[in-house]
Amino acid sequence: MLTTSLDPQAAEARPRLLDTVDRVCEMCFGLFMALTFVGAVSAVGAPADASRTMFYTALGCNLAWGLADAVMYLVRTLTERGRRLSLVKAVRNAGDPADAIGRLREALSPALRTLVDDAQLEAMRGHIAQHADLPVRPALAPQDLLAAAGIFLLVVLATFPVALPFILFSDVPTALLVSRVLTILMLFGAGIALGRSAGFGGWMAGVVMTLVGIALTMAIIALGG
Repeated sequence: MLTTSLDPQAAEARPRLLDTVDRVCEMCFGLFMALTFVGAVSAVGAPADASRTMFYTALGCNLAWGLADAVMYLVRTLTERGRRLSLVKAVRNAGDPADAIGRLREALSPALRTLVDDAQLEAMRGHIAQHADLPVRPALAPQDLLAAAGIFLLVVLATFPVALPFILFSDVPTALLVSRVLTILMLFGAGIALGRSAGFGGWMAGVVMTLVGIALTMAIIALGG
């Protein structure tokens, strides 16, 4: 989607590091990763050190995936910023105004293409043509590094509500019960947050998210995840 700012780097400078959808999705990602290990624990016949081993294995996995997810966020941000910078330069350097308008229209999402007419795109093209202060190349800002750190922390912290009961409770069935209750509560809360952000009913979205999360976790475990 095309932003109205001509500076591809300044366009994303905002006080909030990650929006609601980003935060909830990253939390759910870490939750699902931890659940794959918890789902492999049996309440009957589990070795004495199974709980502690599972906890540290789940934590190590989420540390690794949190790091990978944070790095890929930076790669994705830099790539998208470079794509927008290339578009702005191409529009500014286009010899034919019709070609520049066509490039701008292609950059719009399908939903916006029907809402924006050529006169509005021409006004944007003229503004771009007069704008000379553009970065030479795309770059990351401190805000991006903070957002990546936030992603890493969300993925890692999602491990604890699911796996920590196995450290706190020596009885495996009790730990499993507490872990599953906390998991359901987290999925329900994630669904409410997403539902409210999308304008849906919060409670219904919470129920749907819980059911989807449980089904997805079962599928991940069944596939060997």
